[in-house]
Amino acid sequence: MVKVKICGLKEEKHVLSAVDAGATWIGFMFAPSKRQISIERAAELANLVPSHVKKVGVFVNPTEEQVREAVDVVGLDYVQYHGNEDPDFIFKLGYPSIKALSIRTYEDVEKASKYKVDYYLFDAPGTDFAGGSGKVFDWSLLDKLSIPKERVILAGGLNSENVGRAIEQVQPFGVDVSSGVEREGVKDSNLIEQFIKAAKLEGVNNR
Repeated sequence: MVKVKICGLKEEKHVLSAVDAGATWIGFMFAPSKRQISIERAAELANLVPSHVKKVGVFVNPTEEQVREAVDVVGLDYVQYHGNEDPDFIFKLGYPSIKALSIRTYEDVEKASKYKVDYYLFDAPGTDFAGGSGKVFDWSLLDKLSIPKERVILAGGLNSENVGRAIEQVQPFGVDVSSGVEREGVKDSNLIEQFIKAAKLEGVNNR
């Protein structure tokens, strides 16, 4: 079944909605963004997350100290690198990791092979901030992946309306959403539930 990551959570009710609906990963944004959260607040929310749901910290070009502090204080299960981090930097830190890559061309896709990480997250290029833009990129660029689909997480402009088509075309291990479960820039519990349901239903149909 397709795994689902709900990213950019800041409120208790939305964390609980994601957990109850069957999210695989909960994402906390530590990089500059309208969804940025403090380490202290993330630690509070992390107490609501059961052990079978994995906590992901999202960073953009962090220092080693910033990553280590967040992992230790929040109890992160994965570190997601969403900037221009050097492969050696990620490897040296040694945490279970996700490398996000902004995709414009096939050359961007091929950059994934430089990184030794657990998962590769393919996203649309950011706009105001580094990271995702909430827009869809050309999924056909992933047709000739040189990495296993079992290590691919698809992001970028996904919502409950298009996630089924995305899963059918790309066949990723997981999908990631943030703005697609928001109303006027704020997370919405109903949209979170609808997205997870749509993703898991399509994942069952494509087994």
